[in-house]
Amino acid sequence: MEEKYGKIFHILKEQYKVDNKLQTLEAQFKELDFARDNLTQKFEYHSKTLASQAVQDEMWTAVLGLKFTSVELNVLYSYVIEVLICLHTHILEMLPDLVRSLPTLTSVLRWKAKNKHLRIVWESVLEEFGLQEGDITALCTFFVAYGNKAEYYPAKMRKMYIRDVTFMITNMVKNQALQDGLLRGVQVIEKGKAVRASKEQKSSLKDLIPSVKK
Repeated sequence: MEEKYGKIFHILKEQYKVDNKLQTLEAQFKELDFARDNLTQKFEYHSKTLASQAVQDEMWTAVLGLKFTSVELNVLYSYVIEVLICLHTHILEMLPDLVRSLPTLTSVLRWKAKNKHLRIVWESVLEEFGLQEGDITALCTFFVAYGNKAEYYPAKMRKMYIRDVTFMITNMVKNQALQDGLLRGVQVIEKGKAVRASKEQKSSLKDLIPSVKK
């Protein structure tokens, strides 16, 4: 009988050892899975960072490699600065409580990643203007590169120097992302001018109608 119980005890003891080993292995596998997932996330983040850096480097190279005359550069700069001011102004109109906290477009770009409400408004404004994040990157890069060199030209002066700025951009800017950003920026300003002109015309007609009736 003792021999029988001894065998049973031995078997249970061995089973206990096996269970412990399995639990240890299971714990090790969980640690390996966690480490693998952690490394995968870090690798993906690093890959995205490198890709983003590569895109930024390409954008800077394209902007600094532009072969415009000083007049052409001034015309483009004037459109770019008007777009950026227009965006900033529109954001503040939609978020009057944040006027003091967002004194510049740079502050908007910096805080939109941390403020969900600001990010939603920002995305809404971009959609309204027909712009994308890549366009903003292109416009801001151009502004930073030439902000200290270029001169602002008002609309009438721009038209006097460059009749077709769209053709100029399409013909001379080879980088597609930069070209798209500049073209959409020009479109925003020209569309805004057309809307204002239409409103002014309607207002003038309303003023004339009563005098005609009289």
